[in-house]
Amino acid sequence: MNMAADLARRAARNRWLQRPAYHEDGHTLTHGRLHRLAAQAATVLAGAGIGPGTRVLIALPDTVAWITAFLATARLGGVAVLANPHLAAGEHAHIVADARPRLALTDAPLAPRFTALAHLTGEELLHRAAAAPPARPADLDPGHALYIQYTSGTTGAPKGVIHRQSDPERYYTGAGAQLLDIGESDVNLSVSKLFFAYGLGNSLAFPLYSGGSAVLLPAPPRPAAIAALAARHHVTHLHAVPSAYAALLSHGDAAAFSRLRAAVSAGERLSPALAARITAHLEAPVLDQLGSTEAGHAFSSNSLTRHTPGTVGTPVPGFELQLRDRHHTPVPDGTEGDLWVRGPTLMPHYLNRPEETARTLVDGWLATRDRAVRNPDGTYTHRGRADDLEMVGGITISPTEVEEVLAAHPAVRDVAVASLPNADGATKLRAFVVPHHPQHADGLEAELTALARTRLAPFKVPRSVQFVDSLPRTATGKLQRFLIRTTTAATAR
Repeated sequence: MNMAADLARRAARNRWLQRPAYHEDGHTLTHGRLHRLAAQAATVLAGAGIGPGTRVLIALPDTVAWITAFLATARLGGVAVLANPHLAAGEHAHIVADARPRLALTDAPLAPRFTALAHLTGEELLHRAAAAPPARPADLDPGHALYIQYTSGTTGAPKGVIHRQSDPERYYTGAGAQLLDIGESDVNLSVSKLFFAYGLGNSLAFPLYSGGSAVLLPAPPRPAAIAALAARHHVTHLHAVPSAYAALLSHGDAAAFSRLRAAVSAGERLSPALAARITAHLEAPVLDQLGSTEAGHAFSSNSLTRHTPGTVGTPVPGFELQLRDRHHTPVPDGTEGDLWVRGPTLMPHYLNRPEETARTLVDGWLATRDRAVRNPDGTYTHRGRADDLEMVGGITISPTEVEEVLAAHPAVRDVAVASLPNADGATKLRAFVVPHHPQHADGLEAELTALARTRLAPFKVPRSVQFVDSLPRTATGKLQRFLIRTTTAATAR
């Protein structure tokens, strides 16, 4: 098989060639033009020495150039190395040393970071492709490596995750088609970028395998820009992280989302209170899901036909979920445990990390390091990350339980809870809150403490509430709790 060539044939067979595939900066590119451009760009990459198994670093913003580069690399049997263009120089150096790409594709300002590699800008690739003949696709095994994506690095150095030529189609046939009902008339807008697992499925797999389209947003995803694009392109599926939805509540124009069929949330635990406010604001269901870079996309999700607020739904078709105790023994329904996953798009291994692979992949199951509970109706409730547990006075608690209670207050935009030592060295639970309207926060600390006392055991009630302008999150929206204990605590008001 060849993923890029298969997509081109699919578009022709289903008569999608004249249908819009991507909207970027006021321009629309059809499926037919995209696939021809990618075949021409493959000739350019072949001239730079790219072929089966060679690696191409793509550190571009979300643009047609990014999509073209990915499909061109796939057509040749090369392996795309996906990198966030906004990483620090040292982080890019880590990826280059780990993945050893032959060619780098970046915007011009980043070129000096990659002087040891052949280099093209996205504009140069598109310009040269316009005058090149299309390249013949490589004949590949479905298990041939397609891309390497790096984990967010919340618990250590980012790890390279390998995915195969056959994986993107399964992202669509599982979550995209069966759960989100994405078809050729749908328009996707993803706040999460293409270089992340969530964004890759939303903005590449979903439109190209459905015959629909996606809106590309190269710039930072500001609420006003999201609303404007949603209105202009009649977006039907919005994909974002909880913190982005919270920002939309404060600044977004609800009327802009009148065509919305579903708002999908992933990347961080979504509190029921925030989900309810988003649903009311957008007048569309907020479908929470759970996935990982190692799985490629979502492995558990709510759907348009089965939606249980407060949960991450049921396993995506093709996946199995299991909850285990610390001895790897399955636990019964209603009991919190470590979440293990088995399914068709799990990575074969981490790049250059055999020991980490052996700890994470056991007998075909992936240790997600998430904590969850299986409910009697078959849905799963996410309890947070295993490494996010807090120790307070010798008692282990889940901070997400406390955060969920505080997030229910309508004045709270974002919240995180962490245990910190006081002047005597004793650990105390402290809440860090981003209020919707800081100028009206008088009395809010007392209200939040009172709210916590009515809903939580005494040892789970924060001993203090501090107001901050923002919380440290990764680019995927995940809370960096270790920074809460250091940087945020030092700068709290």
